[in-house]
Amino acid sequence: MPTPKPIDELPYKIKVYINNQVLIPAKLVKALGLEQAKYVDIVMRYGEKGIIELRNVRLLRTKNTASRQFTIPRDIRIKYGIKPPGSN
Repeated sequence: MPTPKPIDELPYKIKVYINNQVLIPAKLVKALGLEQAKYVDIVMRYGEKGIIELRNVRLLRTKNTASRQFTIPRDIRIKYGIKPPGSN
């Protein structure tokens, strides 16, 4: 069984969860020095649809870990057709 790639560098392949949030793993948060950040600018590529730039995105904290979450704004989700896996 292959060992998983460490999640401590960019680019990082994200997953959109059912609540339309994206998790940034603790190891990546620490590697990027985002432990104290409340807002960030995020640039992501969505397949062949192009580059999406999100400015001043609020990072949501989890209780006992360094991981963070952010929500992709509704207008961006609609424009690019971004949906969580399994939703129709």
